Amino acid sequence: MKNVLYNLGKYLYAIPFAISGLMHLIKGSEMGGAVPSFIPGGVFWVYLTGVALLGASISLIINKYTKLSMLLLGIMLLIFVLTIHLPALSNPQMMQMAMAGLLKDTMLAGAAFMFSARSEN
Repeated sequence: MKNVLYNLGKYLYAIPFAISGLMHLIKGSEMGGAVPSFIPGGVFWVYLTGVALLGASISLIINKYTKLSMLLLGIMLLIFVLTIHLPALSNPQMMQMAMAGLLKDTMLAGAAFMFSARSEN
């Protein structure tokens, strides 16, 4: 039963990241505005994020390089918290969405770190 629940959790975690990664690649130019203006490169980061999200998902699903990919995913999510969500909290019009994003990405980073710590490869 423990393995069944682990695998269910693994797929429930990986599939939304894979879909998000694909959306970053398909609609990258439309998502470029989410990159903070103080970070050069704009839409490049959207595409790189899409590749990273897709790669982390595949890694988790096929159980290869899971320790590394989940560690890097957690770090990337915390970078989003610090560079996107936290600065957006200062804008009263964006505060509610920023807080939701901050909490979501913090939670997902925590889960990524747990997957990393439990992985053998």
